[in-house]
Amino acid sequence: MNEKTKPRARELGLPFSGRTGPFNAITDVEGVAVGFRTIREEVPRPGRKLPVRTGVTAILPHSGSQTPVPVYAGVHRFNGNGEMTGTHWIEDGGTFLGPVMITNTHGVGITHHATIRWMLERYASTYEVGDFLWLMPVVAETYDGALSDINGLPVTEADVRAALDDLSPGPVREGNCGGGTGMITYGFKGGTGTASRVVSFGGRDYTVGTLVQANHGQRDWLTVCGVPVGRHLQDNTPQSQLKERGSIIVVIATDLPVAPHQLKRLARRAAIGIGRGGTPGGNNSGDIFLAFSTANPQPMAHHAPAMLDLAIVNDEQLDPVYMAAVDSVEEAVVNAMLAAEDAGGTPYDRLRVDAIRHDDLMAVMRQYGR
Repeated sequence: MNEKTKPRARELGLPFSGRTGPFNAITDVEGVAVGFRTIREEVPRPGRKLPVRTGVTAILPHSGSQTPVPVYAGVHRFNGNGEMTGTHWIEDGGTFLGPVMITNTHGVGITHHATIRWMLERYASTYEVGDFLWLMPVVAETYDGALSDINGLPVTEADVRAALDDLSPGPVREGNCGGGTGMITYGFKGGTGTASRVVSFGGRDYTVGTLVQANHGQRDWLTVCGVPVGRHLQDNTPQSQLKERGSIIVVIATDLPVAPHQLKRLARRAAIGIGRGGTPGGNNSGDIFLAFSTANPQPMAHHAPAMLDLAIVNDEQLDPVYMAAVDSVEEAVVNAMLAAEDAGGTPYDRLRVDAIRHDDLMAVMRQYGR
C-alpha cells in the first residue's frame, strides 16, 4: 500500500515528541484500514479546460467484520466552511456505521451514493432481512479547484468503489493521493498525511492514530516544530501568495474505550494540533474533525439488548490522550507536506504549486537549532 519515496518528518530528524506505533499511521489502531483512489491527469478531458487531480480516501474501522459494527464517535467543527455528512446523528446518537470517506467538495454526493451501495453489498446479510434499516455514511471534503477541474465532476461511483476495494492495514500512502491529490497546504503542495502515538493508560498501551486531508493555511503562517518556517520561505511565486481558501479534515482513531462525549472532546483537540502549524482557522477554511473508538464493539441497536455493558475510561486521566491527539495531528500535517509532489504548471493550468523542498526546510530548522 505504501508508495513512499520521500522521507517523513522523523526520518528527516524533525523533533516531534511521543512514541509512535509501528507504521506511525492511523492504521496502527487495530482493525482500521485505509484505501485510496487517485486520479492524476495532466491533460484536460474532452470538452474541458483544466486537468483532473483528485480522488477518494476511505477509512474503515473494524475492517475485518462482515457485519456493520457501530463505533462510538464525536465531532467538532472548528471552522464551518466545509462538509462532513452524518454529523448530526453522531452528535445525537454518538455512533456511526461503515467507512469514513474523504474527497473533493463537489464529489460528496456521488461518494455518499456509492458508499451506500458498497455497504448494501458488503453487509447484504444485514440489510436484506426486512428490517427497517437505513445507512448514513460519513463523507467529508476539501476544495481542490485550484489544481483540478472540480466543476467537471470527475469523481465517479467506480472511483469510490476503487478506494473501498483498496482498503488495507499497514503503511499508508501520503501526499498527492486519494482525496488529497489536488490539495494545497500553506502555499505548498499538501494532501494526505498520517501519524500515531502510543499512550499508556491503566497499565497497558493504547494507540491514537490520525489521518488528515490538509488543504489549509497561508505561507507566512507556516510553523514547524515551533519554527516560523513560512516567513523564511517566501519566494514571491503565485503559490506562496495564495490566501486561505481551503480546509482540513482530521480523523482521529483510537482503541481506548472512550464514550461519545469524551470523543467529542478528543476531536476538539485537533484544533490545537493544526494550530501548532500556524493556522488560526481562516474564514474560508472548513476545519472539521472526527474522532472514533474501535473499543466497546456492540451489535447494531435493533439487535442489542436493553442494557449494554461498556468499559469507559476515567476523564481525569485523559490528558496524555489529548496530548497524543494534538501531537499526532501536528505531525500528520507535516508528513502530508513532506510526501507531496509538485503539481500543476502545465499549459492547461492556472498555477503551479511546488512541494516544500526538504533541504530548504531543514536549513531553516538549523537556523533555530532544530
